[in-house]
Amino acid sequence: MDNRKEYYESYADEWDKMFTAEDFEILSFLIDSFNIKPGSKIVDLGCGTGILFDLLRRKVTKDGTIIGVDFCPKMSNKARQNFPFETISVVNADVEKLPLKEGIFDTAISFAAFAHFTDPRRVMLEVSRVLKTGGSFHIIHLYGSKELEEYHQRTGGPVADDHLPSHDDMMALFEHGNFENAKINDHPGLYLASAFKK
Repeated sequence: MDNRKEYYESYADEWDKMFTAEDFEILSFLIDSFNIKPGSKIVDLGCGTGILFDLLRRKVTKDGTIIGVDFCPKMSNKARQNFPFETISVVNADVEKLPLKEGIFDTAISFAAFAHFTDPRRVMLEVSRVLKTGGSFHIIHLYGSKELEEYHQRTGGPVADDHLPSHDDMMALFEHGNFENAKINDHPGLYLASAFKK
């Protein structure tokens, strides 16, 4: 775990620069499709430096809430500095042990992070716990699963073996977390898995 934390800490200052205008166009399109209402409560799992925060805060408006969670203190601090808004809070914590109340969020999002979670079954249970009934969970990577696996292998270090579950395994994970209506879109340039809490 410490090796992974050090790895991400080393990227904190450059993280924001790794995403292009085209990436943000895709993310904006995806977030539009999630049907987020003004006043919604959203949890951003593995939020990094807050890449999604600006897009999300425009959706929830001043009446909503965004909680970012990241286990990397340097990333969390950068997110707080980047987005000093009343509607946004950042928690330095492990996604497998969320320090959040049950059943309070309308939407959970994990962008560019799910492949790095060491215990996805535990994450699913935690996400399900903090979501309201009918709440949605969206897992996004701007690579297809095969591309992402190859990218991590090339990168090496602590992330060399990180990968997304297979289609069947992800479906089983959603079921394990008491989710329904799961859909997975996996092709070059995008991985999107979404489901709703029963």
